[in-house]
Amino acid sequence: MIPRRVFLGAATLLPLAIDNALAQAPTVRPVHVQDLPHVRLDGWTATVVEVRYPPAGASQAHRHPGFVLGYVLEGEIRFGVAGGEPTIYHAGQVFYEPPGALHSVSANASSVNPARFIAIVIAEKGAPITVTP
Repeated sequence: MIPRRVFLGAATLLPLAIDNALAQAPTVRPVHVQDLPHVRLDGWTATVVEVRYPPAGASQAHRHPGFVLGYVLEGEIRFGVAGGEPTIYHAGQVFYEPPGALHSVSANASSVNPARFIAIVIAEKGAPITVTP
């Protein structure tokens, strides 16, 4: 049997333990919700790449055979797709590219600071993830 003094001591610490456990719980919030094209994903893969741009760095115009979701990790990315006006995305923001759209502008928006982002390219298995026009 547990001595009463030990039991009461443990009982007084229980709320503190519960508060501490709740304080350690992760926070989950949506960052971006994107409707996707109607595709069957049998035979498709998701490839995750990290792209790093030095100050004033840029990529040539290109396309992706599948769709792309990107998340800016650091800096600012200038991004233009499908003839649209280029947009600047900052760290913590998400961008989307529809399948086959011309990614006409992909560049570091800063001439001083580096920039990097993660891109998730979802395309048919075996297809190149990037194609130049």
